[in-house]
Amino acid sequence: MPISRIITDEGPRYALFKNGSHTVCNGTPLSGLVETDQVVTNPDLLAPVEPTTVYAIGLNYRAHAIEMDKPIPEHPVVTMKSPTALLAPGGQIVLPRYLPSDSVDYECELAIVIGKTCKNATQANALEHVLGYTAANDVSARDWQKIYSGGQWCKGKTFDTFCPLGPVLVTPDEIGDPDALQIRTELNGEEVQCSNTSDMIFSVADLIVFLSGSTTLAPGTVILTGTPTGVGVARKPQRFLQAGDQVVIEVEGIGRLENTVIEEVT
Repeated sequence: MPISRIITDEGPRYALFKNGSHTVCNGTPLSGLVETDQVVTNPDLLAPVEPTTVYAIGLNYRAHAIEMDKPIPEHPVVTMKSPTALLAPGGQIVLPRYLPSDSVDYECELAIVIGKTCKNATQANALEHVLGYTAANDVSARDWQKIYSGGQWCKGKTFDTFCPLGPVLVTPDEIGDPDALQIRTELNGEEVQCSNTSDMIFSVADLIVFLSGSTTLAPGTVILTGTPTGVGVARKPQRFLQAGDQVVIEVEGIGRLENTVIEEVT
């Protein structure tokens, strides 16, 4: 069942989302959830997970690698985001102005949430470590990704608000095959990305195996699995986020992650 994280009078709580309402639970998805009799309609949503670590995979869709004029990677291309980049559904993506960027891009992605300690996973057991899946927008300042950071992507990926997640966490039994999900982006109501996770070069299991190799993935680790074709930097003319824009990320079986865009006040 989809799991939400909501604001209540008692503070942030996890809930089960069913029949359009959120049934508040005791506990967490990692420790176990116990339903209460408290039902909330239309609460303010938080990101459905508080990540311990956020990995982000680049160039993981064949069509996206082609549109970026890059060779198909032999191994996953990995960067990271700070957990402080986390943004809730309905929150505002903030365009950096203290360290200014004029090329902030959208990237719809399927996000994996690790549910139990994982090291040296195999293809046979990789998916057993998955707590669930959610939708992500791997917001990226292309100039800070490519020009101003010595070739390292991290800075351009990890400004505050650059990791929207949500609207819910969906357990693997509800998702089925994570490598066969429709994924898309709308910008101001216009579809700008539309693909399927079947176009991923490295599957969900491949990524878990690779990232956990000689490395511990702690419970709560989030893995952004890459974005499909249609990003703003590859368009002609290029199309980057502007204040007032509305971005919607939609992943089959998970729902719509909606965020607006504002400028940073310095």
